[in-house]
Amino acid sequence: MPYRFAGLIEGFEPKEYVQPRKTLKVMSSEIQVAHSAAMLALQDARLTKDVVAPERLGVLLGSEMLYGELPELAEPYRPCMVDGVFHHELWAEHVMKNLFPLWMLKYLPNIAACHIGIASDARGPNNSVIEGGASSLLAFLEASQVIIRGHADVMICGGSGSSVNIGALAFRGWKHLSQSPGPADETPRPFDARRDGTVPGEGSGMYILEAREHAEARGAKILARFLGGSQLFEPEVTGQPQRGTAIAGTISAVLARANIRPHDIGFVSASASGSPEGDAVEAQAIERTLGQVPVTAFKSYFGDIGAGSGSVELVASILALQNGSVPPTRNYLQPDKACPVNVVRGELLPLEKQVFLALNQSTTGQAATVVLAAP
Repeated sequence: MPYRFAGLIEGFEPKEYVQPRKTLKVMSSEIQVAHSAAMLALQDARLTKDVVAPERLGVLLGSEMLYGELPELAEPYRPCMVDGVFHHELWAEHVMKNLFPLWMLKYLPNIAACHIGIASDARGPNNSVIEGGASSLLAFLEASQVIIRGHADVMICGGSGSSVNIGALAFRGWKHLSQSPGPADETPRPFDARRDGTVPGEGSGMYILEAREHAEARGAKILARFLGGSQLFEPEVTGQPQRGTAIAGTISAVLARANIRPHDIGFVSASASGSPEGDAVEAQAIERTLGQVPVTAFKSYFGDIGAGSGSVELVASILALQNGSVPPTRNYLQPDKACPVNVVRGELLPLEKQVFLALNQSTTGQAATVVLAAP
């Protein structure tokens, strides 16, 4: 593997959550965890089929391109190898003989939302957003608009992803990964001067996004309220570094839409992953727009989950609201002048203001910002 450390899910048994179990045959691991997290979210929200009309219940997830597992792909490749050389002309003959007939269904980026919709009898809007690391927050923003437009009362929302798949890394490259020689718990180091890259992770976070009047009518326990969001794109210019204009723009826009000021925000959940360049761009955008608002980076706990990062970070942020304290950024010891933000470090920070701002970006320039507050 091109990495020494990874944030892996341990002890996960999809049979506990996926029914009927035969559908597991057409679910990749990313889809299995998404489906399972959605079932847990429905259970936690006590959202049963008798409290929401199926036509008013939808699904909107952040997802990504899914790459097959190497053991599956090895079987059709082997007969095409002759004396250590791959022969393309043999591929068509051998691929269908040796590949699971429904293989593609396991890896369609939109299939997690489909499985969840079927399992929950959600007949409302069903969609997926595939925009790299920004996918989950972009899905959240679109799900909120579905409700605002009146097309649904309740949306199952979130995201799922994995950065540990070797097929994905072979396609995208792995120069961005941390090569830290130290113990596993000393990397990644978001915003730290010693940061040397990201740590791959995997996982899913799901939540129930609901119109307030619908939630109150059924006596739901409201965990947080949505104040506003924004999304922008900064195109890549060859030979020029990113300036963070999309990040800063989304922050400024969401402050105006939510009618709040920087000093109203209790903390920022940053997208920072330990990337030498990416963390600096984000930090400078935060400092320009929010000053010294406390900032924490949840990827320091579980690595980069790709399209699922934003959803898991949003769950962690809501837990911070509930518990009244902000978790520190792990491994932040040496401040970096290129990252001029007020990083929460060392120990839990008591949360004085019940509002947080969540950020996510993709490596291709998409930026998304969401502001939530205590109920």
